[in-house]
Amino acid sequence: MAKNYEIDNIDLKILEILLKNAKKPYTEVAKKVYVSGGTVHVRMKKLEDMGVVKGTTLELDYAKLGYDITAFIGIFLERSELYDSVIDQLKAIPEITNLHYTTGNYSIFAKIYCRDTTHLKDVIHDKIQRVKGITRTDTMMSLEESLNRGLSFDGLKD
Repeated sequence: MAKNYEIDNIDLKILEILLKNAKKPYTEVAKKVYVSGGTVHVRMKKLEDMGVVKGTTLELDYAKLGYDITAFIGIFLERSELYDSVIDQLKAIPEITNLHYTTGNYSIFAKIYCRDTTHLKDVIHDKIQRVKGITRTDTMMSLEESLNRGLSFDGLKD
């Protein structure tokens, strides 16, 4: 893949359509962008090779699978140089779905899903807080997710 491949408005339009529905056939995407299906396929391959597109995912309703609690955990580290070790340990906890290295009060911000408050307590107390290098945590429970979308590229690139 050429390092000088420039992302243009067609690429951004393709990405925006597929962010809304990754299962949409390339032929349908092509009609909306006024290019051929082959062009969409080639451009997506280039974007994958560049690392812009990392794959496709399923969006799940975890509550319908019995995971009624979504929580965010702010994690304080004993020392910042323990970050890599702590991240490796946290990755082994299946309830954790997202980990972010952050500025501000927390060293790490995590998103977790749990079945109920007892499960949440067990995950925090018996798993997360036992990770070597973590000094304490702050937990925030989500009452409702009001927005979950990809970035809109409309107007971001000329």
